[in-house]
Amino acid sequence: MFSNKRNLALSIFLPVQILLVQIAGKHPSFIEYYYSNGIYNYISKFLRIAFGWLPFSFGDVLLAYLLFLLLRFLYRLIKSRFKNITSKLLSFTAILSIIYFCFYFFWGLNYYREPLAKNLQLKQATYTTEQLVALSKKLISKTNEIQINTTKSDTIKVTIPYLQKEIYQKALLGYENIATKYPQLKYRHKSVKSSLMSLLQSYNGTSGYMNPLTGEAQINDKIPKNYTPFVTCHEMAHQIGWAAENEANFVGFLASISNKDVYFQYSGYKTAMRYVIYEIYKRDKELYKEIYQQINIGIKKDFKESYNFWQQYKNPFEPIVKKGYNAYLKANKQDKGIESYNYVVDLLVSYFKENEL
Repeated sequence: MFSNKRNLALSIFLPVQILLVQIAGKHPSFIEYYYSNGIYNYISKFLRIAFGWLPFSFGDVLLAYLLFLLLRFLYRLIKSRFKNITSKLLSFTAILSIIYFCFYFFWGLNYYREPLAKNLQLKQATYTTEQLVALSKKLISKTNEIQINTTKSDTIKVTIPYLQKEIYQKALLGYENIATKYPQLKYRHKSVKSSLMSLLQSYNGTSGYMNPLTGEAQINDKIPKNYTPFVTCHEMAHQIGWAAENEANFVGFLASISNKDVYFQYSGYKTAMRYVIYEIYKRDKELYKEIYQQINIGIKKDFKESYNFWQQYKNPFEPIVKKGYNAYLKANKQDKGIESYNYVVDLLVSYFKENEL
């Protein structure tokens, strides 16, 4: 009886939680001060200390276990021909209520914090195509320069010589450097790991993810290594509280280019360049073709490698997964869904108005 009462109470608490999150979401200054710059700092550090020392991804194991519970629940429900369905649904909803609480309390409320631009004092404004073109040329020039200096030829693809664990460790140096200018981007207590579900991530089209229940950054170790430094910095940005994808992209970019390691700089500038020229592509395809010709052949080989990698994992279920993720992002204050990643261009334009490339 106690179990049923507990499940009922937790089930009733679920819609209450949803309402409270929506109310809190309308007060970003409250979230920023009391949660993102307050209690979350302690929660995130605790989680990274608690699970960071493990040589494997505990978050992946936890997700696999939760998936097992879901499948077992469905199996038993069907096998019993929906006998005692009310009790079983209450039990399921109770578990869902606990997960919902942990998600938002451990990390998810960061979706509702004040914008990163305000936090870093960046002056945002509508940008023109001319500004995009000017920035793209600078980014192309910088990326070309790093590629040639690294390979001694504009036709050779950059090859990162590090192991995965070395990349994860070196990523800390970029955050140490950027924290001298932006203390609010300080990162401590590393918890970055190769995902046990890298193959699954490849099939669902993701390069990495941050597990909000364990605070671990999970990296798809099957992606082309030239993208791993930026992806690592991106997921670390989520860990320090930047939930919005465009903001995590920007923080990841800053951490990458602030790293003294040339391979991190290359990964960061190359990724920023792709976002900017893609924005030009959406506005003027002929102009895009003209600008694309300025990119070194070695970098284009890099793009081709990435394209071929993702093509080999194309499958009928990927669009369904992306639609689900798109809905998830929209439910968490990212109105453009997956397109939110591309909104990093706004932050890049604002940043380079005040900073030299």
